[in-house]
Amino acid sequence: MTTETDKPDEQHRRPAGLDDTTVQALGKLSEALETVERVRGHLYSMHQLTGTADFMLDEAVSLFMQAGHTETAERIQRELIGRNVIPGHWTFQIVEAYDDGYYTEFREVERDAREKLAQGRRHLYEAELKEQRRTRGRTWHEARPGYSA
Repeated sequence: MTTETDKPDEQHRRPAGLDDTTVQALGKLSEALETVERVRGHLYSMHQLTGTADFMLDEAVSLFMQAGHTETAERIQRELIGRNVIPGHWTFQIVEAYDDGYYTEFREVERDAREKLAQGRRHLYEAELKEQRRTRGRTWHEARPGYSA
């Protein structure tokens, strides 16, 4: 027998009249947003790693100078330290442009689709998949937080 507490919470239940194809489409849109979130994280990694490399060049220049390789040290200082990674852009500018443009628009479209089609509910596809795959009544297979078998 399934009790009310052994079901997903209301925010993870399909609203009445919402069809399977729409739930699948919302799930795919959510999955795409999750991928975009990962891209954003990679951009921040690129931003931080590039900055770290730029500061490491200071030490390389110093060591080349100490070793008497002035030409190499000067070239690094002139050509690499503080250089734009793409014309006119340091990495922070790339991150800002991504955040303010594509990322913001993507999140708005995904949120608007959920609001319009699923009463704003998130992860309906995954919630239904969880219900299909879990073993009711087993510890670590609970429907939601705060419920134990």
